[in-house]
Amino acid sequence: MAGLITGIAASLSMATSEYLSTKSEGHIKKPFKAAVYTGTAYVITVLFLIFPYFVFADPLLCLSFTLLNAVIVIFIFTFYISVAKEISFKNRFSEMVLISLGIAALTFLIAFVIKIFLNVEV
Repeated sequence: MAGLITGIAASLSMATSEYLSTKSEGHIKKPFKAAVYTGTAYVITVLFLIFPYFVFADPLLCLSFTLLNAVIVIFIFTFYISVAKEISFKNRFSEMVLISLGIAALTFLIAFVIKIFLNVEV
């Protein structure tokens, strides 16, 4: 539930940022359309990432599938970018996976410390 709420909030935030960014560029005429595309892409990604939690009961299994889904999303996005910009897929994919999974690990560590510090049981 927390992932869904946070994901939708992040999707709305990214859509708003895309709208403002596109509008400030001036030469692109449809900032609302860009915002809708960005927001929709983020919502679909969030649903794909949290899907295992609606299917399985075991939290570790869900986390494993979510991490796998994240790597799949990174693979698809990196493939698109590498073809569109004619850059090395292998280097870009490796970099994005390391950064993304590193940030995920850091986030879990921060949550664990906060859980201990605030004495919150989940």
